[in-house]
Amino acid sequence: MSLFIRTFAWLLAAAVTFATLGPSGLRPHSTLGQDGEHALAFIMVGLAFGLAYPRRRLLIAAAAVILIGVLELMQFWAPGRHARLEDYLVDAATACLGFALAATADRLLSRFCTSSAVASEGPAE
Repeated sequence: MSLFIRTFAWLLAAAVTFATLGPSGLRPHSTLGQDGEHALAFIMVGLAFGLAYPRRRLLIAAAAVILIGVLELMQFWAPGRHARLEDYLVDAATACLGFALAATADRLLSRFCTSSAVASEGPAE
């Protein structure tokens, strides 16, 4: 399962990188607007990487914030694209939100598994 989640996270990161640096005509568009599309994409990236690397979540989140900045700066050299501070702030904040959701999901899942294991043992004789 871990290999699947890690593969999915990296493929998602590649897709977001292409959408960020590739031709704007090939970028998917939705009714969410630009900020909504950025938010959804980077929440998914943060959630995927947060679930894929739970033991290094804080380090990966910090690296993600830095790499999101690098990705935004790379738009200066991408024809037809532009780097904006607002985009960076939305992308970094929502990626961190995704990491927080991954941590919350892990915490809830571990509590659920622990309580299920205790309940399945039954009363002590």
